Amino acid sequence: MIWLTWRQHRKQALVTAIGLVLLAAFMIPTGLAMRHTFADLGLADCVRALGTRSVVAASADTCGRASVAFNNEYATMSMAGILFLVLPLLVGLFWGAPLVAREVEAGTHRMVWTQAVSRRHWALVKFGVTGTGALIASVVYGLGTSWWLTPISEAGQHGRFNAFFFDMQGLAPIGYTLFAVALGVCAGTVWPKVLPAMTATLTGFVGLRVALATLARPHYLPARVLTFPVKDAAVQTNPAAQDWIISYGIRDASGKMLTPNAQIACAPGATGPGAACGTDLGITSGSYNWQLYQPGDRFWLFQSIETGIFVALAALLLYLAIRRIRRIA
Repeated sequence: MIWLTWRQHRKQALVTAIGLVLLAAFMIPTGLAMRHTFADLGLADCVRALGTRSVVAASADTCGRASVAFNNEYATMSMAGILFLVLPLLVGLFWGAPLVAREVEAGTHRMVWTQAVSRRHWALVKFGVTGTGALIASVVYGLGTSWWLTPISEAGQHGRFNAFFFDMQGLAPIGYTLFAVALGVCAGTVWPKVLPAMTATLTGFVGLRVALATLARPHYLPARVLTFPVKDAAVQTNPAAQDWIISYGIRDASGKMLTPNAQIACAPGATGPGAACGTDLGITSGSYNWQLYQPGDRFWLFQSIETGIFVALAALLLYLAIRRIRRIA
């Protein structure tokens, strides 16, 4: 049964392997180049010096210039990385959706499921082999992308909690890939034709990913609040901390929000418009900058939580798929 499953899916395995090789051929040289530039510009020393504090002294002009230089040189790399977001979905569409749907659509299930091997045993072997292949591919892809994105994240262009960057690296792609495969398999038992199963997989995968990222992820753990004065131009937020800023603004002394989605730093003794620390903008004495954020050091914990959610959903979908297979005529 394992050998038969391998023969049926070896083309998909070969295409996936070629895709991973091509991905490595792009990521390894560009990743090494980014790390070399990162070190030459002194950004590694800047990151170590800034540490993980949420606010730091606004005096690291050299670090700021180095960060701008790095981001200008590799801005297109982060755009290319967004293409990696679709990899788990592709595995679900071309590995998961046809697994059952193709058998039923072609009518071969009438022969396969009337042999000595039971439907349950057939499903467990097929799901096991396919799931193992998807797991290996997602581990290679997820951890490889984490290595590739590290210089971009540490340079402050996009933090690891960025909506796109979080989804394409670390442990999360493992959960996404297993979920996509399981969703495709389950969809194939409900809509036993390949194209409808692929459509359902695409719709369900994208819908759940967007819903969790926007509604659930910010609340995996209670967010923290950071405040710092508007009259201290020597203080700024620390990009090296890679905190996830959920909401921010300027509040008055009573805590009322004066200006959402804005921050201000007023230098003592300044002249000209806004010299009295934003009084022309309605900012009064005692006002302060306010942020609601998730600390950057929670990245791997959030990755584990989200991966666990998708792995649990994948297990549930496979259970439902096995029950459905036993009822298909």
